[in-house]
Amino acid sequence: MELLTASGLSLLVYIAVETLRYQKHLKNLKKIKNRIHINGTRGKSSVTRLIYQGLRANPENIVVAKTTGTEPRFLFPDGRELPVARPGKPNIIEQLRIIEKAAKLNANFFVTECMAITPEYIKILEEKIIKSTVGVITNVREDHLDVMGPTVEDVAYNLSLSLPTNGIAFTCEEKYFDILKKEAEKKKTELIFVESDFIDKNILDNFSYIEHPENVALALKVCEYFGIERKKALESMYRVNSDPGVLERYIIREYGKEIIFYNAFAANDPDSTVYIWEKFIKDSDLKILLFTLRSDRASRTESFLPILEERIKADYYIICGEHHPIVKSHLIKRKVEPERIITFPWNISPDEIYNKILLITKKSSTCMGIGNIVGLGTKIKEYFKARSIV
Repeated sequence: MELLTASGLSLLVYIAVETLRYQKHLKNLKKIKNRIHINGTRGKSSVTRLIYQGLRANPENIVVAKTTGTEPRFLFPDGRELPVARPGKPNIIEQLRIIEKAAKLNANFFVTECMAITPEYIKILEEKIIKSTVGVITNVREDHLDVMGPTVEDVAYNLSLSLPTNGIAFTCEEKYFDILKKEAEKKKTELIFVESDFIDKNILDNFSYIEHPENVALALKVCEYFGIERKKALESMYRVNSDPGVLERYIIREYGKEIIFYNAFAANDPDSTVYIWEKFIKDSDLKILLFTLRSDRASRTESFLPILEERIKADYYIICGEHHPIVKSHLIKRKVEPERIITFPWNISPDEIYNKILLITKKSSTCMGIGNIVGLGTKIKEYFKARSIV
């Protein structure tokens, strides 16, 4: 009986402490007038950074931001950024600490990328922790179907859980717009479709990295909503620090050969990958696809199989990771000659991969890295970047 009483008392104390903690969090939220929650399959980190930088065009705005992509970052009002320290695995509770920091900095804008992928956590993150005033859904693609699926329509419904209540939201997603709009109306939120046609090459060429028109259009629309003129917002966005997982191009020249390498590891869904391939790689003379696999992302590997040699036709396929026999078997069934398929184990070094690409390159080649940015993908990216002239 005494043990039960002690356990009950401990539970009461825990509930009291957590209640006080949450009440403190709600007070911190009230101090931050504008809270922008960005979700979607691709482009969340880039859009978060673009909105953050665009809002800073108005010196009266005190803007902080938090990205969760390849490497989580906290962005200060003065443009500095620091890694987000994590004692263990990612946990949505860390947003309490981030919001407290934003409140202490007297921020009137908090821009954050959604860090949850399961429907239950997305709902808690939005309704209990962030309580956003403005929502953004970049797009809806085939990814994380194991927790957000099984269909892409399910992904659309689950992404909409991050939309604000009684607020406003923006999206460039056209195919699943009706689903997003229906869910927004349930929350009494206005969802606005953003056209990206006006973002031309002249605008995109001003960025120090390869940016997508939809990302820029969304960010501009949010900034315009807050009264920042388009030209001023763009001029500020051109100075944005790119996310570590952003699409980049590296040019390497060695031994009379040229290798153009596209870091597309973070575009880890089939549609986004095909888009990049068709835009930058498709018409190259010698095309190399470098596919990194992760043992804990078997469903992602499986989702890529239908596009290999059907929508993405390479001269060589370099497959790295524990699932490479599955991918090789798939390619052979698609009539790809075995000598065009190069496989490596998960613990391969970037140096060995680079030397293989250099060997099969006669004069020039274009290689695109896809699949997963975490782990080997990051190592390969840094290796090619260190050797590049651009």
